[in-house]
Amino acid sequence: MNDTQTETARITALKRYDILDTPADGTFDRMTALAAKVFNMPIVIISLVDTDRIWFKSHHGVDVQQIDRVPGLCASAILSDDLYIVEDARQDPRSLVNPLVAGELGLGFYAAAPLTTHDGHRLGTFCIIDQKPRYLTEAQKLMLQDMAAIVMDEIELRLAVRTAIGENAQRTAELRKFREITTS
Repeated sequence: MNDTQTETARITALKRYDILDTPADGTFDRMTALAAKVFNMPIVIISLVDTDRIWFKSHHGVDVQQIDRVPGLCASAILSDDLYIVEDARQDPRSLVNPLVAGELGLGFYAAAPLTTHDGHRLGTFCIIDQKPRYLTEAQKLMLQDMAAIVMDEIELRLAVRTAIGENAQRTAELRKFREITTS
């Protein structure tokens, strides 16, 4: 698949979960609050990368619900299965001109684990952010990946429940039709 086909498939997968623009959710909010404590980070975000924006399913430490996709580091982070870490954003060539680094936020550290579906699509990230440079230990890196996996498990579980409810409703309707036919 070329990059355009990969991105089209990724967006199709994102839409399958029907999670964009949904209300705040206690489960995801607890995960970002927990990560803020565990990593001692002021900002933690569960992001979903849409076609033109990065939407935050949960955000701890910032009041913004979304940002444009272009300056967002999450759009770069989903290009790989690996952790995306910028330890010192003011020195890292990947982020020097990024408005989140040079602008008002003054981002100094960014680390993200991709939210990867069971079929391999990276929908967004579980990311931790600070305004000063930071470093993660190997144990912290593994913990960040585990937290992202827990979030993705929750997203997958919600899709499975929605699918099961839809299939159950369809079966119920078919049984009602069958009863009407056989009792007529």
